[in-house]
Amino acid sequence: MTTSCPHPSISEPSREEQARALCLRLLTARSRTRAELAGQLAKRGYPADISERVLDRLTAVGLVDDTGFAENWVHSRRANAGKGKRALAAELHTKGVDNDVITAVLGGIDAGVERERAEQLVRSRLRRETLGDDDARVSRRLAAMLVRRGYDQTLAFDVVSAELAAERERRRV
Repeated sequence: MTTSCPHPSISEPSREEQARALCLRLLTARSRTRAELAGQLAKRGYPADISERVLDRLTAVGLVDDTGFAENWVHSRRANAGKGKRALAAELHTKGVDNDVITAVLGGIDAGVERERAEQLVRSRLRRETLGDDDARVSRRLAAMLVRRGYDQTLAFDVVSAELAAERERRRV
């Protein structure tokens, strides 16, 4: 639902109230970054000075917090979608999160934990695979799945080869 910006003849305080109401309505659906809200205000024709005042006020009261948004986003996307650092950085960048915030939030992810998550993803997919004499096709497909999710290519191939060997051994027993 898109509403157009109020007519320019409407007073400045009233326009600011409408901009604040729009931001609050958007924040009711889900948390958003400052850049996302600024984009929505600009799209509806609100002047930059009104947008800045509204966004500064929402930031001051804690309704807009890019660091908190980034932390929640990373936690959610890692848990639910199994995303790797590279994909998470790209998504946060798209959302307008500052590079320093992205670096700080993603710096908290341990390499061992990221590898464990990649192993879980591969194990869950391997259960459904039919293994034959030549597992190159399966190996390529699993590694590609990890790379698409933002894992490093070297890590992806290491995890896939280790999990493939473990799965072959498990099926032999």
